[in-house]
Amino acid sequence: MSDKRALLLNSALELFYQKGTGAVGINEIIAYSGVAKKTLYHHFSSKDDLILAALTLRDQKYLRWLEAKLADAQSNEELVKRLFYALHDWFNDSVTELGGFRGCFFINTASESVTLDRQIQDRCASHKVAVRQLITDNLPQPNDRLVDALCLLKEGATVSAFVQGDKQAALRCIDIALAYDTQAPFQV
Repeated sequence: MSDKRALLLNSALELFYQKGTGAVGINEIIAYSGVAKKTLYHHFSSKDDLILAALTLRDQKYLRWLEAKLADAQSNEELVKRLFYALHDWFNDSVTELGGFRGCFFINTASESVTLDRQIQDRCASHKVAVRQLITDNLPQPNDRLVDALCLLKEGATVSAFVQGDKQAALRCIDIALAYDTQAPFQV
């Protein structure tokens, strides 16, 4: 990746995450990055193209961070604790590689507009699938019910931390998730 493209992409991701994709215009990204408009359009054909690239970059950063936190868990209980302690750190601005906490970039982006580009919606959805797969792959004792609970609790805690300012939400999820791991499967 060229230096100018990387600068544009990182600047766009930072601004989009701080302010929202709808609130940030191309001119603001150009001013913030110090890169010429012609250079921006050389690397990205449209704002949607830049948003897609920013989503891809955030996806890579988030998955790399989460994989490092979950890797080598020896039990489901350990994985649950690692997941929610990692989220707690993120919610409390202690994860430098993800920046200051502003909620989930994928939820925020997907919810900004009902007329959002289909590719952008799909990219947001594919991130959630990738997170679920990462959790599943790192769970020492397979348990689909626990994975369902972890994903739903993770999303709820993230929204609570951002929307309500509940920075302790992730820690409260630990006991709830562990209860799912020890109960017999329920019938739907």
